[in-house]
Amino acid sequence: MHPNINNTTFTPLRWFTFFIYGTLVIFTSFFQLYLQDIGMSQSEIGALMAIGPLISLLANPFWGFYSDRLQNVRFVLLIMMLGTLLMVQLVFHVHNYTIIYIVMTVFFFFQTPMLAQSNTLILSYIEGTPKKFGGFRLYGSLGWALTAVAAGPVIDRLGVSQIGTVFTVLLLIAIGIILLLPPQTKLPGGSATMNRYAMKKLLGNLYFVGFIVFGILVAIPNAMNSTFVSLYIVELGGTKSMVGWAVFASSIFEAALFLLFDRYLKRNISFMIGWLAIVSLLFTLRWFLMAEATSPWEIIAIQLLHAVTFGGYFYVGTQLTMMFVPKAFRSSGQAIYTMTWSGVSGVIAGFLGGWLFQNFGSEQMYLAGVALSFVGAIGFASMWLNVKRTQYRMEEEDEQY
Repeated sequence: MHPNINNTTFTPLRWFTFFIYGTLVIFTSFFQLYLQDIGMSQSEIGALMAIGPLISLLANPFWGFYSDRLQNVRFVLLIMMLGTLLMVQLVFHVHNYTIIYIVMTVFFFFQTPMLAQSNTLILSYIEGTPKKFGGFRLYGSLGWALTAVAAGPVIDRLGVSQIGTVFTVLLLIAIGIILLLPPQTKLPGGSATMNRYAMKKLLGNLYFVGFIVFGILVAIPNAMNSTFVSLYIVELGGTKSMVGWAVFASSIFEAALFLLFDRYLKRNISFMIGWLAIVSLLFTLRWFLMAEATSPWEIIAIQLLHAVTFGGYFYVGTQLTMMFVPKAFRSSGQAIYTMTWSGVSGVIAGFLGGWLFQNFGSEQMYLAGVALSFVGAIGFASMWLNVKRTQYRMEEEDEQY
């Protein structure tokens, strides 16, 4: 265990996870309604939201590399949170589209890697303790779910123009809590730089590359749903409160799933890849049901599948990344995973989803998601068969590098 860490560390760590996820759900679930309110079309909203994943392709490796070098994720996260806080004060007070795009570009530079680095923060504090990742990450799910359902009526009452105020209050609370965590000092042995050799080792692992590529296919429709589900609910006659309930339904059972995975998930690559194939098929079913939905309440019910689909993929994907990536490059490995899951896929989802939604309607957007998820499922099933056939294990030198 790290010398600065004791049991009193874990309470603020749990509550930090709760509030950082609660802060980000305000932006993820309600910001699109603000953009629609100021006159943006679905294509314009999709293009603006695609800037985030595009910027994350630079921001994730930048902050991951910086975090690995400093060996102080807490300090890096604090910088990112303060930058996000400053930018959000600007974005809700300008109405020129060009300026909004410029401000949001800087905002996304600080905001997009926040969840990846929060995961690394949890892993760094529980290193060498009996604590497990899922027991902390469930607080993120609770923060996401409870904040969304509480914020819906508040935003209905205050108006979408006050989304920035709600975001600011929650982010200030998260900043206050992270300051209660003990400082992180560089551990003996330190962390290595993600150099050309390490990157070559990762990209030379065809299983890791397959995990990333098939993950992008599955992630694209998930990102389209995240971007446009609030607009879809309103299109079907729903309220801001219903948007909150949809988010609540999508994440409230994630907590139980993470606890079950902590207890029962087999820590071997074959089992985990097989699980990703099953999750991808469930994603396929989820998007088909969304395409057929005719009322906001149906969407809220379908969102219950989010726990086992996104939650299942997120947990297993995070653990697989830790198994594929040598320990010294943990932050950088999580950054690469996030770059592809929410970066590359998010850029495609913003432009493709906005174009499909505006020109062909929400049903065709979700049917495109059905096709992509199904191809991803076939890819993961093929990987699983190969792993079983070859009895693949991580190379010993990769573990020790």
